[in-house]
Amino acid sequence: MKYIFISGIPASGKSYLAKKVAKATGVLHFKIDDWREEFWKNENADWVDFFWNKNEKEYWETITPQKHWNNLKNQSEAFWSVALKKIRAIQKIKKSAIFEGVNILPHLAHRDLNFPGIVLLGQSIDVIFERCKKDPRWGKTEELQKKEAEWFFIHEGKTYEKEAKKYGYKTFRDSDKAEKELIKLLKNK
Repeated sequence: MKYIFISGIPASGKSYLAKKVAKATGVLHFKIDDWREEFWKNENADWVDFFWNKNEKEYWETITPQKHWNNLKNQSEAFWSVALKKIRAIQKIKKSAIFEGVNILPHLAHRDLNFPGIVLLGQSIDVIFERCKKDPRWGKTEELQKKEAEWFFIHEGKTYEKEAKKYGYKTFRDSDKAEKELIKLLKNK
């Protein structure tokens, strides 16, 4: 059986790409965000809605890139054990699968996943902004969605890229190239 993951910034196209590759190859697709109910049962449940419980405007005006990354890292680590249990349970059914989500941080994948993956960094601020408008992550206004897109693309993107490089994962801005890499990973031993 083959397993791969897709990590990366919000609104970079992880779900779209995972669905496309799953359909083309016949593998299962699992979105980490779909496990929120399980995360709520975790002792660290406060992290599940950490960002949504903040005043977004105030958050973006006062946070630094490093503190923001630390928040994302703390959130991811808070329910990683639950995500890892779900991943291990899926592996036991002996069917190939793609796992995708923002919270599959490169250091966690490197430490705990015994399969390869890629990191999506987003095509551009404008593309991320359009996706945030169509499917709002956090921001309810266009102004806040623009701010999100800037933070996702510029600040989170830099850190994901640095972490991916540190742990040996390829990064992509072009989803066609990412798709080819994922299919190659599914075919390779």
